[in-house]
Amino acid sequence: MAAQLSTYHHGDLRRALIDEGLRLARTGGPAAVSLREVTRAAGVSPNAAYRHFADREHLIRAVAAEAQTALARAILARVDAAPPAESAAAAAIERLRRVGLAYIDFARAERGWFALAFATQDPQGGEEIVTLDDEIVAPFRLLLDTLDEMVDAGALTPERRPFAEWPCWSAVHGFAEIAVHGPVQWQPPEVIDALAAGVVEAAIVGVRGTAESVTTAAAP
Repeated sequence: MAAQLSTYHHGDLRRALIDEGLRLARTGGPAAVSLREVTRAAGVSPNAAYRHFADREHLIRAVAAEAQTALARAILARVDAAPPAESAAAAAIERLRRVGLAYIDFARAERGWFALAFATQDPQGGEEIVTLDDEIVAPFRLLLDTLDEMVDAGALTPERRPFAEWPCWSAVHGFAEIAVHGPVQWQPPEVIDALAAGVVEAAIVGVRGTAESVTTAAAP
């Protein structure tokens, strides 16, 4: 038994098991994550995991939350790298554009984590939002906040704000899925980039209800 205790010693076992779950999911997706596999990788007996996770579903939820955090960080990094804009409205629209493109890029670069991120849904969560453990998941919260900022900046009319997150997310998530699992995955990267950009622009035009320039739309 002592020979098995090679990777985990006296640290935070729960954290170690989640980290092993992330490592397994990165290449194998949700199916690769099991209590037996994460405990074996951590070097402890399977029974040790039950002190922290009641079953595999609880483990998956914890690892999925970390995958969602990784996605949110990737989105924020893309948003933070935006160049200065000519107006508040232009900046707000560029943020939405970058949220969508970062979402798709993450799905393509981290297929296992992306598959895991939304593999579980809180059955006790709200009817209108994507939740996990009664909290709005970080990537979806970023989308909600970005749309609210567009209203504040005059880039989206208040009348078009209710439920605007759904067409945005549906378009971007749908394209991400076919880019990763559908026929689009066989296209050259530059073609997928161009298609992704087109989908995101169409979503922006659709949610705003206009193809007018930002300057015209935001003018007093």
